Amino acid sequence: MLGLQGKVAIVTGGGQGIGRALTLRLAAEGCKVAIFDLKAEAGEETAGIAGEGAVIKTYALDVSDQAAVNAAVEAVEADLGPVWALVNNAGWDKPAPFLATDKSLWDKIIAINLYGPLFTHHAVAPRMVARGGGRIINIASDAARVGTSNEAVYSACKGGLISFTKSVARELASKGVLLNVVCPGPTNTPMMASVLGEGEQAVKWKDAMVRGIPLKRMGEPEDYAGIVAFLASDDAGFITGQTFSVAGGMNMI
Repeated sequence: MLGLQGKVAIVTGGGQGIGRALTLRLAAEGCKVAIFDLKAEAGEETAGIAGEGAVIKTYALDVSDQAAVNAAVEAVEADLGPVWALVNNAGWDKPAPFLATDKSLWDKIIAINLYGPLFTHHAVAPRMVARGGGRIINIASDAARVGTSNEAVYSACKGGLISFTKSVARELASKGVLLNVVCPGPTNTPMMASVLGEGEQAVKWKDAMVRGIPLKRMGEPEDYAGIVAFLASDDAGFITGQTFSVAGGMNMI
């Protein structure tokens, strides 16, 4: 990809799953990557996988804590340099029928999946505007586009993230700051494993998901790395406010 060598990128939730794959790809493209993750050890493990020559630094924080986000962004710019790309990947859910949930669960889902990205945008985007350019890639979900049973609040957050991205993309286009959304489908990640559980029922759920995907397989974290690197690069310099489904053709809308 053009224009990524030496650029600084932040990846939230970059210690495992999709975030790890995004971190490794951006590092391979020559970016200096800052991982924002609750688990410092996961970030360090990711850095170890990247190997010699990669510049990856972990900042342990909760993205739903605005003060912590602001402090971490300040630290990244002091340690690595000006942030060129922000990838909002951190997310969390606990699937359940909406009528069986309560406000305490809603608050946690909203704090991580919606307030987290709001906080990172608010901390990073003004710096990009002041420098006249930058890229923000928000990882949403195909649940935002079509809805998903037992994930109503999560889907609402991801749908809100798409609308938020489009709105801010309009506001910042003239400033050279481009924002886009990537929507993964069902993916083999630690979070998916925790949702599915183990045993025969988990296998049935997974098989049912695969049957609904034209490419007949679950997504892998690496399936999203290329499009994120592309959207962060100079190759995507005329793309903003767009939503890209990367889901094996599951939802062709």
